[in-house]
Amino acid sequence: MPTLTPAEKTSGFSAFDRTTSVWGPITLGLGLLISLAAALYAAFGTGVGVTPLELVTAVGAVLATFGIIAVIEPVSYFPILGRSAMYQAFLIGNIANKLLPAAIVAQANLGEKPGTRRAELIAGSAIIGAVLVHITTLILFVGVLGTWLVGMLPAPLIATARSYILPAIFGAVVLQSVLAMKSRRTTMVAVAVAAAIVFVVVPLAPALTYFATALAVIITIAASWLARSKTAPTGSTQEKQPTTISEPTH
Repeated sequence: MPTLTPAEKTSGFSAFDRTTSVWGPITLGLGLLISLAAALYAAFGTGVGVTPLELVTAVGAVLATFGIIAVIEPVSYFPILGRSAMYQAFLIGNIANKLLPAAIVAQANLGEKPGTRRAELIAGSAIIGAVLVHITTLILFVGVLGTWLVGMLPAPLIATARSYILPAIFGAVVLQSVLAMKSRRTTMVAVAVAAAIVFVVVPLAPALTYFATALAVIITIAASWLARSKTAPTGSTQEKQPTTISEPTH
């Protein structure tokens, strides 16, 4: 395989960014229109009796509850996924429990830290792979075997398994993030902040329950920045030779 020159790489990334900036908003916009059209038809075209006031009230309740997450999630995911993979992820969904872990695992296995152009391309490829695997397993194991298997299992066992599914998923995401980041100081800060939010702040102020994730993310970022190492690594050759820096994600 021929090796590309820096100029060719820059030109290729520029063309890739132009394509992303055009088709990313178009595909997301079409997805939004289709989703809204289906919801509006279900509300007003099927005779269920939903009034405009009820619709506005329901939308307001959802925004009040999850509006902060709509801001926090893009800010939190962008450093790992990058621009093009963000368009993919938010169009597909299931980011935290499927697409983000796939991107983190792929970047860690290929030895690429988040934030570079190569990491962005790896994340996009990992998302494509995750979707293909998901659709295949969904057809085979859910569509073909799922209903039969669930019908054979006792109800208490199913209820117990459901209690551990979400913690298991997020536990895997946290572990892969820690392994990919390789920063003990940041990891300890994140664990301490999350524990304080869950076990101290939320019990003392239940009104902050829906803002717990946002608080944890913001405080962790600020505390990690303040606790960062102020000295250069031992044996650094920064002054002796130029450092090669990966092209940042735009």
